[in-house]
Amino acid sequence: MVVRPSAAAVLVLLMPQRFDTFSEFYAFYLTQHATRGCRRVHVIGSAMVLVLLLYVLITASWWLLLALPAVGYGMAWTGHAVFEKNRPATFGHPFYSLVADWVMFRDVLSGRIAW
Repeated sequence: MVVRPSAAAVLVLLMPQRFDTFSEFYAFYLTQHATRGCRRVHVIGSAMVLVLLLYVLITASWWLLLALPAVGYGMAWTGHAVFEKNRPATFGHPFYSLVADWVMFRDVLSGRIAW
């Protein structure tokens, strides 16, 4: 039995793990979100974070701020486990990954990236 890596897996191996610019990282990030299912779970998670943040601000339930990372990352990591079967970029590049999540959210909402 011959096991062949997916194109995305090969690309990950070929991509540098150090990125000089956010643009370089974002190109890599998009390869890690190639399936619509993964992108959809990310977008839903980001929307849930915004709704929860709005709720916190309206109700002054500040303790709920602790739930923001669990909601956002929980949804995103589920998307990677279920749809992409890859390791989230968050673990190697936490800051760029956080920014890229919101850039992708914007790109999906604006129609630049397929929902």
